[in-house]
Amino acid sequence: MRPERRAGGPPPRTRAGSGDDGSGGGGRSRSRVPLIAAVGVGIAVLGIGAGALLSGGGDDSKKDDSSTTVSATAPAGKSPSAAADPAKTQAVALDKLLADSGGSRASVIKAVANVKACDNLDQAASDLRDAAKQRGELVTRLDALSVDKLPDHADLTSALTSAWKASASADSHYAAWADQVDGKKGCRKGQARTTTQTRLGNQASGTASAQKNKASKLWNSIATTYGLTQRQPTQL
Repeated sequence: MRPERRAGGPPPRTRAGSGDDGSGGGGRSRSRVPLIAAVGVGIAVLGIGAGALLSGGGDDSKKDDSSTTVSATAPAGKSPSAAADPAKTQAVALDKLLADSGGSRASVIKAVANVKACDNLDQAASDLRDAAKQRGELVTRLDALSVDKLPDHADLTSALTSAWKASASADSHYAAWADQVDGKKGCRKGQARTTTQTRLGNQASGTASAQKNKASKLWNSIATTYGLTQRQPTQL
């Protein structure tokens, strides 16, 4: 049988427990725990700080990338909404042409009046032929214009072309009439005799007037839209 442990004997762990005052080995071991914990906390703090710096750097990088992208994709020059309306550009160009179309009207009216009165016939014939030439130039200039963006552009250009060609024809017939009137027995009691050239001139003039009425209505609708000059048939 094992001998009984004496009741008053110290337990085997009593030597290790004597270090409570800090002089024993066990006390030194426990004193390292707070130090290790403090070091751990410091490392954790450093880790958080480094993470914050890295995170912040990432955000800045994203901002830089974003600004670069916006800069690269920003349109150069005017935006499409600020670009000129192609229809208005065409309307303005046609308006300038129409402004020249009535330039010879006064001289034609005066020349025809002189022919009727058998007065200044040579000058009347010259003025009428100049007017006919101008009408032809208007047709040529109209053919060179781009008007495909304008509403009813086909009808408008057709009406203007027909009107100016008819006017040119009328001017030419009236000029020929002046030549006839300036000849023998062309005048009677201060009034020009009516000839075939007179009738052809009147017929062409009527066609021109009808086409100018049509063109005027089409043009004035466009002029209202774009704030341009409206014109009466006689101004074409």
